[in-house]
Amino acid sequence: MGRFNYSSQVKTEVEDRALAHLQVVIGNKLRRGESFFFTWRDDVSVGDGRRSVWIHPSADLDFKYYGSRAPAMNRTWLEKLAHAANSTGGLFIMAEPADDVSTGSVETI
Repeated sequence: MGRFNYSSQVKTEVEDRALAHLQVVIGNKLRRGESFFFTWRDDVSVGDGRRSVWIHPSADLDFKYYGSRAPAMNRTWLEKLAHAANSTGGLFIMAEPADDVSTGSVETI
């Protein structure tokens, strides 16, 4: 389990593989100067419910991984996450789909 930290107060645990994909999508959006909402379900230990944060180019973000190896990227998942980030609903954590794209290289972290 990794951790996504936004500013000094907002933290959520995310599985390392999902976090790596989120980092690529968030990094690409911010590299282009694009802001967006990122939403996730809070764990019961911190009150349950849903949380949304406004991600912007000057946001203080930290991606903490507990594993030592970077995973291979699933292009289909990256595309679906990017599509969500570009929508009015914003980016959210979704289940990993089968990678139906078998050619080309994908940026790794």
